[in-house]
Amino acid sequence: MSEEWSQWLDFDKANIASVPESAGVFVMHAKMKMLYIGGSRNIRLGLIEQHSNECSSKAKRFRYMLTPFPDDVRASLLKDYAEKHQGKMPICNDN
Repeated sequence: MSEEWSQWLDFDKANIASVPESAGVFVMHAKMKMLYIGGSRNIRLGLIEQHSNECSSKAKRFRYMLTPFPDDVRASLLKDYAEKHQGKMPICNDN
């Protein structure tokens, strides 16, 4: 598995369907504001789930990274985000 980020993709059903059913992490934003940082053993299913979530469904774009350690990478991304934003989490991670 490559641990490199995909390009930013529009957060729509067609792009979600193109995501592999593999372990990984993903980030979502709207108007360049991070909304959600997620991870899953199946990132396509994780994105489908977020597409129907009241908060994260407002995302406009997303990108993902395949990794065999999604929980660890997600925790690291959330820690980095909190350190850069005075301890705050992305708005949809607070729910």
